[in-house]
Amino acid sequence: MESTTRRMRTPRAAGAAGLVFAVLLAAAIVLMRIAVPSGSPADAPVAEDDRWAVRLALEIVPFAGIFFLWFMGALREHAGEGEDRFVSTVFLGSGCLFVATLFVAAAAAGTVLQEPVPPSGFGRPFAYTVLTTYAMRMAAVFVFVTSTIGHRLGVFPRPLVVLGLATGLVLLALGSGVPWVELVFPFWVLVVSLHLLRTHLRRPA
Repeated sequence: MESTTRRMRTPRAAGAAGLVFAVLLAAAIVLMRIAVPSGSPADAPVAEDDRWAVRLALEIVPFAGIFFLWFMGALREHAGEGEDRFVSTVFLGSGCLFVATLFVAAAAAGTVLQEPVPPSGFGRPFAYTVLTTYAMRMAAVFVFVTSTIGHRLGVFPRPLVVLGLATGLVLLALGSGVPWVELVFPFWVLVVSLHLLRTHLRRPA
């Protein structure tokens, strides 16, 4: 009985964690993009009126990473005994690497708050490269694997699987070339979380 109750609560936990992560990551991305546009010179200082946005974004990112790990764990528990070892390994690897690269990008972005700005302008280009080139690629792999698991177990309906494949392709192909494309990933997590919560509410006791 205890195991069954825990399994029944897992979709709700995954949905709640996913919702919080999606909101936090989207907020951090929007704040950073507004304060530090991608086309601005690497050695240009951040305007004093925009420094609060950078500080707030850097404070948000660690909590977003924590809720993403919770989201991952709840999804894996929801898969239960039906998970495949190969797919599960890629799932865990891509998710953990995404969080790691997200933290590295945030740490590098913190250099834009330094006075004066380093002459090399290293921090800002490095942060954008880590986020858009590496973190978004790992996010794409995570989306592909999660959609595959959801399709195999019958947890995700066909439209959600198609959305996952499209999201992964967009992140994989356009992650480093199109500004604001990073918001595609939290949007996908938001849709998946809402689906899990709705499925949990509709499931009979």
